Order: sequence, then structure tokens, then C-alpha cells
Amino acid sequence: MSNTQQKQLIIGAGFVGLGIAQSLKAAGIAYDQVDASDDIGGNWHHGVYSTAHIISSKKVTQFPQFPMPESYPPFPSAKNMVAYINAFTDHFQLREHIQLNTKVTLVRPIEENNWEVTFETGEQSVYKGVVLCNGHHWSKRFPEFKGEFSGEIWHSKDYRHPDQLRGKRVLVIGGGNSACDIAAEAGRVGAKSILSLRESVWFIPKSFAGIPIVNLFRPWTPGWLQRLIVHSIIRLTFGPHKSYGLPKPKHRLFDKHPTLNNEVPYYIQHGRIVPKPEVERLEGHQAYFVDGTSATVDTIVCATGYHLAYPFLPPELQRVKGATAQCYAGSFLSDYRGLSFLGWGQARGGVGSLMGAYGPLFAKLLKLQDQVDVPLGLVFKELGLGLPKTHLSDPQAVFIQLKLLRWLFPWLKRKAQQTENQYAPFENQPIAATRKVESLTVY
Repeated sequence: MSNTQQKQLIIGAGFVGLGIAQSLKAAGIAYDQVDASDDIGGNWHHGVYSTAHIISSKKVTQFPQFPMPESYPPFPSAKNMVAYINAFTDHFQLREHIQLNTKVTLVRPIEENNWEVTFETGEQSVYKGVVLCNGHHWSKRFPEFKGEFSGEIWHSKDYRHPDQLRGKRVLVIGGGNSACDIAAEAGRVGAKSILSLRESVWFIPKSFAGIPIVNLFRPWTPGWLQRLIVHSIIRLTFGPHKSYGLPKPKHRLFDKHPTLNNEVPYYIQHGRIVPKPEVERLEGHQAYFVDGTSATVDTIVCATGYHLAYPFLPPELQRVKGATAQCYAGSFLSDYRGLSFLGWGQARGGVGSLMGAYGPLFAKLLKLQDQVDVPLGLVFKELGLGLPKTHLSDPQAVFIQLKLLRWLFPWLKRKAQQTENQYAPFENQPIAATRKVESLTVY
């Protein structure tokens, strides 16, 4: 990785990282790309189970500049997704820029607004900028249990094949998409399947009248109308929660990441899945729940999500608050230029369509950053944009915002120049390489 000072470094070669790489290449922006894993694909390579299918449709998941094959079903499998990602990479000739089995251990600002990147091998390179696409499906979050459990406890990321559940009494903790997939699989092949929900969720069918739910909406569809439509579909397909022995959710639809699953309500009514509230304590092979009931289980699967983590950043650049990266316009800091956060949020819908819209604009923003010394995050802050309060986003709203930003880009350039005049001179504050680096695997 010699002669890197005029390049960007993309950390991560998953769905988002590859989409950004294609946009930078198309814009003529020089870059390198690294990934700690032994192959491209991110979570689709190292983190999903063999029976997984996407919850959004292929129409919104695919990159618009590279449609999925007609032979793919509306909800492609994990195998389909790996093949598609590899085909995308080869079609746009991205592989030549990717270095695999390359773990980043430290990213820090140095003099002249450059960034020094240290790799696990001890090698160091200096880059003009660093684009963080290391994903958010790798740093496992576990619940804290009271008591001792005599069986096995593992995270949903460690689930690979139904044989891990076969013949076992399984307790799945969580109400997200992975939790429901695993609970349904345990309902098919396990001796018992229990789904523990700390709070009830909205189960949304993946399709209605043969059409994937996400395909029903257009970029102009307002959020209130989306909620009204989906509420009506839930009522027509599943009916009220009490029909399944579940309380009505306390949160408004879409205020949390949606759970698209047809099988859990089906298996509850067949007795193949038993819903339970939060676990109170564990004792031997017994799980006791807050409603006073208990169950004997062999295996506990914690589908309890992930931490948003950037272990290679020094403490001064740790800008994570809960599940959100504290950056402006979704990517940029106000006090450092050259560091971009991407792919940390969760949209209701497919990533490909969003990356297809955002990637070219992000490339234009990087070129704009080359023209001004002040950080783009400071420019957006001066425009009145606030820091994000949630990691969830409405794709329809995002598409409108991106279209507006593209239309207003000449005005944004003028605002960037005005901000530079106001805050000049500006230079990143260097951070010394004195921090001990944690031994975490970074994707």
C-alpha cells in the first residue's frame, strides 16, 4: 500500500463498502479497500445462517446499477446474496483494490489533515481520508442473566444450520428478524421452541397479495400513510395480538426496526412456538419468566443485537451514542475532516437502492471536501442540521432528502466556502498513538 497519501481508505468490503467503492471508482476517486475477513461480502459471508433470506425484496435490495438476475426469487437466499455480491464486485472490477485478511488496529489523525492507519501486521500507511464501512453485525450484545444455566448459551450470529437446534429444547431471546427465523426453525426441528419477548413486536407479513410489502411504497409515500397501510395489512392477515396470546406492542409501528415474519404467528397457533415474556432468572436447565411461569430448556439463543463499535478509533473519536454514530448528514464530523461513517444505520428496506442513490452523492461530497479546509460536518452543522437521535430511517424520506441535496448542491458549495471563510484556518488536531488497541476482530 505505497503512495497512499492521495487516496481514501475504505475499511470493510461488505454490501455498503463495495457500493461505496463502486461509486468512488466511477467518480475517479483513488482508493484502497481492506477487510479483516478472508472474503468479501461482510455479514453475508461471515455472519448469516444457511437458511437465511432477505427480509426486504430483491427490488429494493439490489444496486440499481446492477440488477439481480431474473431467476432470483423475490426474497433471495443467503447463497443468492453471496453470488450477487461477487458478481457485482467482478462486473465493476473492484476486486483489484481489495486486500483481504487485513485487520485495522488504529486510525488516527496526524499533521496536515492526513490519517495514519496501522494494521495488525504493524504496517502503517498514510491516507487523505478514511471511510468506515466495517458494519454493525459483528460486536455481539448479550443480555445479563440472573442465576446459572447448565445448558449452552450462544448468540444468533453463531447460528449456522438447523442441525444446531435439532431435537433440542430451545429458548430464543429477542423479537427481531433473526430471533423469529431461529424460533421458527426450532419449531420445525427442535423438541421445543420458546420465544422470549421483553416487549411485544409488530409482526409484518413479508408479502401482501403476492407483492413484497416494501414494494408497495414509493419515494413520495409519507410515513403516516405507510403506517396506515401496514396496520391494515396486519389486521387483515394476522389480526390482533391477543389471538396469539401476546400483548399489543407499546411502541408505534416503525418506531423500532420492523419484524417481517409470517412463520412465528403461524407456529404459535400450531403450538410449535410458545411465546413467553422476559426471562427473570436461570437455574440449571430451568428458565423462569417474569409472569411466574418456567420452562426446561437445553439451549438459549440470544438474538439480542449488536453494539455499534469502532475499536480502531482512539477515545477522542469514539462518537457512538447508543446505536447511533454522532455525525452530521449521516457521515461527517464537525471537528475532523477526512473521516466518514457509513452503513451504521438501519433502513426499513433494502440497502442497495439507498446506496445507489447515496454513493454518487457521497463521491461528490468527498470532492467538495478537497476544495475546502473545514470539515463537511461543520458545514452541515452551520446549516442547522442536528445529530441523529435514532439509527432507524425511512427510505422514502431519505430518497427525498438526497434528491433535494443533489438539487441544492451548488448552494451547498457556496455555503462550504462561506464556512471556510468564517473558520479559517482549520487543521485537524493530531492524536498521539499512545492508546492500547483492543484485540477485537474488525470487519
